Amino acid sequence: MEIFGYDFFRNALVGVLLLSVASAVIGTYIVTRRLVSISGGVTHACFGGLGLGYFLGWNPVVMAAVFAVASSLGVQWMARRHRVREDSAIAVIWALGMALGTLFIFLTPGYVPELNAFLFGNILTITRADLWAFGVFTLILLLFVGCFFRKIVVCAFDPDFAAVRHMPVVFISTVMTVMVAVCIVLTIRLVGVMLLMSMLALPQMIAETFCNRFKPMMLLSIAISLGCCIGGLFLATVIEVPCSALIVLTMTLAYIIARIFAFFRKFAPRNYTR
Repeated sequence: MEIFGYDFFRNALVGVLLLSVASAVIGTYIVTRRLVSISGGVTHACFGGLGLGYFLGWNPVVMAAVFAVASSLGVQWMARRHRVREDSAIAVIWALGMALGTLFIFLTPGYVPELNAFLFGNILTITRADLWAFGVFTLILLLFVGCFFRKIVVCAFDPDFAAVRHMPVVFISTVMTVMVAVCIVLTIRLVGVMLLMSMLALPQMIAETFCNRFKPMMLLSIAISLGCCIGGLFLATVIEVPCSALIVLTMTLAYIIARIFAFFRKFAPRNYTR
């Protein structure tokens, strides 16, 4: 219990709670729309913003947010207006972001000490200002999802049907795309660029083994994300290894257990009534 006496651990715990909820909600949306790869594309596009921020001497997180929003909206615009396949557009954004990030970091004089934190994550460096940003974003996300829940579900599963019913498909898709980009930027501080895709996909993959409806899947993903993230954080204090790696490994172990449970559940005897 002595670990709770340190400010950095309390900040990390609150940050894990907030980002677990936000990433579970966002992850359910992108898994439902089969856009998990966009999280990888936007994540690596953020690397270009980080490099530009270091090169210009500006806040790298702000520049990463600009690149993330621009790249996610660019993918949506290319897919809708120019009939470009989303996976092809994501591949272009992915490669371009990594190339720009590598170029700007190479041109930046001196050594970039915080780069490893963005690449691999360091939850213990979260500050009070980060917590306020996480809290405001999570509140806005939950309010938007709560107000437009039914429209979000319809647009996620069948946007053509939603357009025929005169639902605001473009508005819903654009706002959720921006939410995905902002969530990715905020989550970089938690697990880093390299491990972010697992944070936005593994809880939903676990939840899919138990339910196939949007709302139960979202709620179960939140519970799974909270449990795995808190477990990984406390486990890191015991064995003294990076928290981000333990969080992903904990989620992977939970997924393996869920799949084993689902496999044996198929052979369980069932009671049939006439």
